[in-house]
Amino acid sequence: MNGLSALFKQSFAHGVHPAENKERTEGLPIQRMPFVDRYVIPLHQNLGVPAKAIVTEGQRVQRGERIAEPGGFVSTALHSPVTGWVRSMGPHRFVDGRFAQAIEIAADPYATQRLAPKPPIDWAALSMEAFIGEVQQAGIVGLGGAAFPAHVKLSMPDGQRIRHLLINGAECEPFLTNDHRLMLERPETLIRGIELMRRKLGADDATIGVELNKADAIEVLRQHLSDDLPIRVVPLQVKYPQGAEKMLIKAIYDREVPSGLLPRDLEILVNNVGTVVAIADYFELGQPLIERLVTVSGPGVAYPANLIVPLGTPVREVLRFCGGLKEETREVLMGGPMMGAPIASLDAPMLKGSSGLLAFTAEETARPKEYPCIRCGRCVEACPYFLNPSRLARLAKARLYEEMKAYQVMECVECGSCTFSCPSGIPIVQLIRSAKGDIRHGKIKAH
Repeated sequence: MNGLSALFKQSFAHGVHPAENKERTEGLPIQRMPFVDRYVIPLHQNLGVPAKAIVTEGQRVQRGERIAEPGGFVSTALHSPVTGWVRSMGPHRFVDGRFAQAIEIAADPYATQRLAPKPPIDWAALSMEAFIGEVQQAGIVGLGGAAFPAHVKLSMPDGQRIRHLLINGAECEPFLTNDHRLMLERPETLIRGIELMRRKLGADDATIGVELNKADAIEVLRQHLSDDLPIRVVPLQVKYPQGAEKMLIKAIYDREVPSGLLPRDLEILVNNVGTVVAIADYFELGQPLIERLVTVSGPGVAYPANLIVPLGTPVREVLRFCGGLKEETREVLMGGPMMGAPIASLDAPMLKGSSGLLAFTAEETARPKEYPCIRCGRCVEACPYFLNPSRLARLAKARLYEEMKAYQVMECVECGSCTFSCPSGIPIVQLIRSAKGDIRHGKIKAH
């Protein structure tokens, strides 16, 4: 691996090197989790507008049946993960402790839970508008964690086109290995999905970016690529946050996305490997987004796994399938350790954006004692967006939000590199995240 690292230097400036902690699950084949008794489907599972329920209490639903329609353009449909009955509709506890509107479904214990077979959709015969509509109705979002509606990315303003399709296989978050396993176990589907999207978008070529700690996935993908396909695999340095869109574009194309612009303004479209496979599964099998691949890991998990989990499954049931939590567990995160969030209730459901479930003991969750900033500059050196996190944290504490906006706080993607690198134990990214929330809600305070 050292020799490979010397050969391939494609990366981005700054960033950090947290412990990878992928060894517990990177070698574990994908398993399918058994069905459970009940599922809770929140109406708001994507960035943007919540979906609108189209079912009623007591109604029987089939696995894969649409139960909520998009609430607007930046919204996606929702589908039942099981055959059963709508048990209730109303507020249910969410991952962060808030209550949100959801559809609760009781599974039919006598149903086979097989998805009704459907003929493949002739995507080539569809207009681009119809193709985008199909992706929206399939409920597909970015499966790297952000849950941005996939169809919105595919929608181009008049006169704009995509020349380069960039597939994100970096999976730079520590512990998470579901994308790694997907590339190893379903390379044919991934490549078909890439070619489907490339041809539909009219892109010249496609590139799969994969970090060097997944050398086996790089080899498998290359073995499945034929010379007549304009698709290449590019090995990347292992560095966080390599999987962020702008960092990936810098590493692959040595181009920077200016502030205020999007990758599409550079004629580039970025999609996660899981998103591409979900699109392929919909057009080939007729399967909407009713389940996702999740890494369950961490020192507090008895039996780590890479699981296919039906959406809406209570977190408690997923952990139970993995042998339950160890007695010394103190915290469970949804997502990765750098950008994930603590789970307020184990009864909260798994969502479209739930890439991981990580359980940690007191040793890993102990908060460092906070000291005053020593102006060491480590957070500045770590920030891949060339911001000054320590200054933003000081302004956040003073609630000087106009000044924060002047220092480009909204460019921050909350990757957590600053907090990771801070020797004073200052929760920099948490301060910035809270301030950004206030700014979005109009709570502006000048000096």
